[in-house]
This record gives sequence, C-alpha cells and structure tokens, in this order.
Amino acid sequence: MKLRCVAVDDEPLALDLVAKFISQTSFLQLEAKFDNAIQALGYLNQNQTDLVFLDIQMPDLSGMELARILDGKNSGQKPRIIFTTAYNQFAIEGYKVDALDYLLKPFSYEEFLKASTKAYQYFEKLQKPAESSPDLEKNHDYIFLKVEYQLVKVMVKDIAYVEAYKDYVKVHLTNKPNPLLSLTSMKAMEDMLPPQDFMRVHRSFIINLNHIDSVSRNVVNIGDAHITVSDNYKEPFMHFLSRWMS
Repeated sequence: MKLRCVAVDDEPLALDLVAKFISQTSFLQLEAKFDNAIQALGYLNQNQTDLVFLDIQMPDLSGMELARILDGKNSGQKPRIIFTTAYNQFAIEGYKVDALDYLLKPFSYEEFLKASTKAYQYFEKLQKPAESSPDLEKNHDYIFLKVEYQLVKVMVKDIAYVEAYKDYVKVHLTNKPNPLLSLTSMKAMEDMLPPQDFMRVHRSFIINLNHIDSVSRNVVNIGDAHITVSDNYKEPFMHFLSRWMS
C-alpha cells in the first residue's frame, strides 16, 4: 500500500525538502505539490488524496483555513493532514482539525519518517476487515468466511479445528463431512476466534478446546484428526491441560 500525498508550502526550499523526503519513503507517493493553499484546494476537491503535508502560514488562504475546509468533507473523501510549520503555537489548533501529526521546522528525515509511519499505520488499520479489528466489538457466536465467491456464515461452536493449506485455510466443522476452504490467513483466523475456546497448537493448526476427545503425549485427538502440538506452542497448551485436569 502506498499513500497518495500532496505537499503544500509557500517556501520553495521547504516544499522541495518535503517532496524529497516523500520520494525517499517507500510507502509514500507524491501526487502533486503546491506553493499556495488555494491551488491545493482545487486539486484536493478533484482528486482522491490520502495525506497532505501542509504548511500553516501562507498568504491568501492559510494552511489552517485549508485544514478546516477539508475537515468539513465526508470522512471517506477527507485526506489526513501532517502540519509542517516553523511556529509551535499552532499545535493546539492543529489537533482541533484532527491533524495526524505536527512537524516543527527544521525537521529531519527521521522526524518526517516517524510522522509518516504514524499515518501509514492509521490507513493500514482502515483496510483491515471488521472481523480482525480489535477496536470493533466481536460476535463470538459466528464468523463470516470468504468461500469461493461468497461469504459463508459459520457458527463458532461448530468449528472443530482450522488447518493451514497453502494460501488458504481449511475449516473443519463438526456438522459437515468436508472442510470449508477459505482464502484467509491463520493469523486472521486466530484474531477472529474467541481465545477462551480456541488455541493455536502448531504453525498449521488452531483447535477448538471444546472438541478435544483425548490427548496422548504431544498429540491432540479431535475426531479422526491427530494434531501434533509443536514445541513453540507447548507451554500454553500444557497450562490449559493442567487447568483441565485440576
């Protein structure tokens, strides 16, 4: 993922420096640069932009005024802002317009990269599916899985275990003879499933603790499946067993 960026500054040297820093950053893409906020506003009204590096003190239309205009747009169309200014008294105003960060001139590439990484992490969270977002309330009764060209509702209690299979996962169910093949990752499945009921016991297996039939040494038996508990996951599983047997 690359963030589409616009740089706005009435000082040519400062504008060139921001453009240079953007070009040096692998996850940023410079789409346009402007030496005044009015031209920038015209561009931003016509083009989808992720991130604006915005100077504050500019003639005709200040960076703060431009930020207020952009803040009034619909959230899906509103770019995020990192202010670049030589004056630190604007910090409070910057947060009022929901700026992501505030770079005080002269700033180094290290400071620029830190602010840009913060922006990247913000957009990365927006792209995560709702099931794996820690900020959203999860329904532990069911999950939706992408199976071929449709989303399939799966009751969590019916999942016996999950098995990694190339770029997919096989979800083995107690009420179906064949597993569901879903284009997702083991990490995503781990995030979706309630931790009080599911445990990863191997790089390639997540098991439903409620469906364990027996345990023999380092092998968990669920129905006809015999799943090895690997050394990396043995300690939490043994802790679970000790509670189970007490």
